[in-house]
Formats: sequence, C-alpha cells, structure tokens
Amino acid sequence: MTQQRVGIIGAGLMGHGIAQAFAVAGHPVAIHEPDPGRRAGIVERVRGNLETLGMDSGAADRVRPCESLEDAVGDADVVIEAVPEDLPLKQRIFLAVEAAAPAHALLASNTSVIPITRIMEPLRDKSRALGTHWWNPPYQIPLVEVVQTADTADAAVAAMIGLLAAIGKMPVHVRKDVPGFIGNRLQHALWREAIALVQNGVCDAETVDAVVKASFGRRLAVLGPLENADLVGTDLTLAVHEHVLHDLDRTPEPLPLLRDLVASGRLGMKSGAGFRTWTEAQRAETHARLAAHLQRLDGVERG
Repeated sequence: MTQQRVGIIGAGLMGHGIAQAFAVAGHPVAIHEPDPGRRAGIVERVRGNLETLGMDSGAADRVRPCESLEDAVGDADVVIEAVPEDLPLKQRIFLAVEAAAPAHALLASNTSVIPITRIMEPLRDKSRALGTHWWNPPYQIPLVEVVQTADTADAAVAAMIGLLAAIGKMPVHVRKDVPGFIGNRLQHALWREAIALVQNGVCDAETVDAVVKASFGRRLAVLGPLENADLVGTDLTLAVHEHVLHDLDRTPEPLPLLRDLVASGRLGMKSGAGFRTWTEAQRAETHARLAAHLQRLDGVERG
C-alpha cells in the first residue's frame, strides 16, 4: 500500500499508541493534542515505547505533534479520533475535521462503546465515516474492529481494512453498528456475571480472577468461544445452557456493587482499591506482567 498521511486527534493512552503503530509501518503521522504538556511529550513517549520493545526508535521521528486540529488533518488521507468517551465532544470534533480535512479522507472514531452512527450524525458526508476500535495497548494488540454504519460506503470499509492489514493489524468487519461492537459486548457480559458472583456472596474477587486465569482463560487466546462450543459439541453446549442460563445475571444496568465502589472512591488501581486492594508494588508488578505477556505473544506472532 502507498504511504498514507494519518491525522490523529488526541494524544492520550490510545492516541499516541495508534500513532506509533502507523509510524512503525512507515506512514507520516500528525497528531493534534491541545494540552501543551502532553503535546510536548508525544514523540519521546513513542520513542520510549519503541526502546522498551527493542524496536527502532527512529520511527518516532515520523510523528509530528500539532497544536491545531486543522494542521493535523489538513492533508490527511485518514483521520482517527481518540478522545474521551464524550458524545458531544466527539461530534464537535468531527464537524471540525470534516471542514478541515480533504474530501477523500477516511474519518474514523476509536470509541470503544458509543455507536458510530450517533457520533457521525452531524456530518454532511457520512459515506466515509466509520469506526476503528483499537485495543490497549494499540501497538501490541493486533485486533481492530472496523465498524460500518448504514451510511458507510463499502469502499471506505475495504480501504480501511486494507490499510490496517498492511500495517500488521488484524482488522475485523463489524457489519452492524451496535453499542460495544463485538469485543466489549463479550467482555462486559463476562464482567457483569463476575461482579454478580461477588455481589451475591458466591466468592470473592480474587477467586473470580483465579478461576478465569486458571481455566477457560488459558484457552481463549487460541480457541474462541464458538470454536470451543464446537469442540465440546453443540449438544453439550445446549445441555449446559438448559441448566445455567436462567440463573445468570440479567440486570439491565450497572450492578449495585459496582456503583457503590465508584461512589466510595474505590476506583481500582489508580486509587489503591477497587474490587481488590492494590499496593504500589502490586500495581507495578501487574503492569509489568501484562506487558511481558503481550510482548511474548507479539514475538511469537512476528516469528
């Protein structure tokens, strides 16, 4: 694929990582970040990531921080928005992007849950607008969900899938624009049941995590849920469902335990406590363990 000029809006956790993925593949990236401190650190943050991964840190030189949105997207072939999950903010950004970017540019949101149709509603030309849901960290997790709306042109979907595949990602086509797309619907269905088990006194949080990590979690990287259902047999899957589905949690809103944790300031690792308590050493060890695991998987895939 020919070199593409990529414009990214937002240099936070996801934005700088998406920029890194394109830069490593040889594409020039302009990234708009209004916060001066964060903007000043973008290139070195990418360089540091690359050095940690043992990759050529020179790719960071292909990332250009921009104070203005217009500068970042004015000559872009592809624009990806990666700002907080705030619908009015995203809508305002895309109105500005549509006014400033070339008419041929693909316009994509990295939202993880908001329907793309709602984000792109104010645009005049919705045929080039779509979702690209990357996973954290975006330079290591291969999957990107490419979300098509009723207005997205097939050619725009094909072009985005082709670009993502060319930079080494694993794009999948989400053909219907539903909240949470595919991955987060599956992930949070599991999380709801996990929270319900703790809330109902079946076990504690540590036990939930231990059960997942030491049983079916070990298979998930190589055997998806429907592959596994075929492996054990659809007849056995049906028999299990006959006994268990009626007893699974179906609460159509966040569970009281989760609301109580947030209301009491137990926000997880960043506050020192959530479902579990976290020391600084435990927090650092968990981050290091995850990074090492992802790096090993990345090495296997590249090898």
